[in-house]
Amino acid sequence: MTSWVTSSNGHPDFPLDNLPIGIVSPAGGTPRPAIAIGEQVLDLHAALEAGLLTGAARDAVETTGATLNTLLARGTAVRHALRQQVVAILATGSTAERLSHRLLHAAADCTLQLPCAIGDYTDFYAGIHHATHVGRLLRPDNPLMPNYKYLPVAYHGRASTVRPSGAPLRRPNGQRKPASDPVPSFGPSRNLDFELELGIWIGVGNGIGEAIPIAQAADHIAGYCLLNDWSARDIQGWEYQPLGPFLAKNLLTTVSPWIVMPEALTPFRVPAMARDAADPPIFSYLADASDQGAGGLDLALEISMLTPAMRAQSLHPHRIAKSNARFLFWTPAQMVAHHTSNGCALRPGDLFGSGTISGPDKGQEGSLLEMTEGGRAPIALPTGETRRFLEDGDTVILAARATNGRTSIGFGLCEGTVLPAPGSA
Repeated sequence: MTSWVTSSNGHPDFPLDNLPIGIVSPAGGTPRPAIAIGEQVLDLHAALEAGLLTGAARDAVETTGATLNTLLARGTAVRHALRQQVVAILATGSTAERLSHRLLHAAADCTLQLPCAIGDYTDFYAGIHHATHVGRLLRPDNPLMPNYKYLPVAYHGRASTVRPSGAPLRRPNGQRKPASDPVPSFGPSRNLDFELELGIWIGVGNGIGEAIPIAQAADHIAGYCLLNDWSARDIQGWEYQPLGPFLAKNLLTTVSPWIVMPEALTPFRVPAMARDAADPPIFSYLADASDQGAGGLDLALEISMLTPAMRAQSLHPHRIAKSNARFLFWTPAQMVAHHTSNGCALRPGDLFGSGTISGPDKGQEGSLLEMTEGGRAPIALPTGETRRFLEDGDTVILAARATNGRTSIGFGLCEGTVLPAPGSA
């Protein structure tokens, strides 16, 4: 498909085939719903005022203000209707082109906001290669815990510290206890890390006590983003037993601010990750033929870094790893079904993290913990620098893109820069 918004034709992230939705603040304006199209954004309130939206799509945009929660709550049919009408507005030959001065804002002039008011955030652990790599560092002979292939492991994170791309990360203070120290100390984390994940946005929720069947679970997913689950590994190593992640993980979670709708990703659906013959059978509440056949996503993922020394030399960000969403052992639909299997209520705008998505090979690791083998094997950068873990001033950039020879769908960037810990000189 082509658009009269010429910057979208051949755009690597936001062609007419994509149309991710988000909340933007135009220069001097208030937050409002918008669609990314090339180097522009379509102001949905402006489209509403111009009479270009009708029916369910009109009603959904009328009730959407500074967050997308109410729009996502209307479900798949309304999202389809909105998407179809936006395609009609932006497609080549549309009479809406004459209203371009009213409908469009330059993306560079807009501030991208967090798209939803997040009630709850759950972080899964569905990247089996990450789980294996990290497990091998701790338990060389038995890297995966016994439950891993039976259920999608997860923990509840902290929604209050989820921020959109560009928000800085203040190095956290906390208790850390290296194995060589007899007692813990308190101070800035020395082993700060990132994690490459997909974010999964919930649309229609469920009532408490009502499990979502696996065959219907995909209909409760409103879209996807990139997610960086920043992690203080030294704090994590001391605090996580016996109840799991806490202060080492809730310092900040960064998301790419555009929600890529499931419809845009239809051409890039693939079978769920194949299981070994010796793996246990999938419990019936997590087993669905359609989900196993097309519940995975073929998304190329990348991690890049930019250090202060690289900035000083005017170097571009340096790619340190490549991965793919194919490496998720559990599908997003299985995450939804398992999360609600005990009757837990999900709400529109809730956020899931997929867990760190690493591949099986060197160069496909989704965290520094894996790349550096727990800090024992630092990675080399083009400036001659090395990194065991992140240093102050380092910027981490996550990117995702799907291509099939005809079109390219991107997520935009998910980036953040490490600032010194509070009280540091």
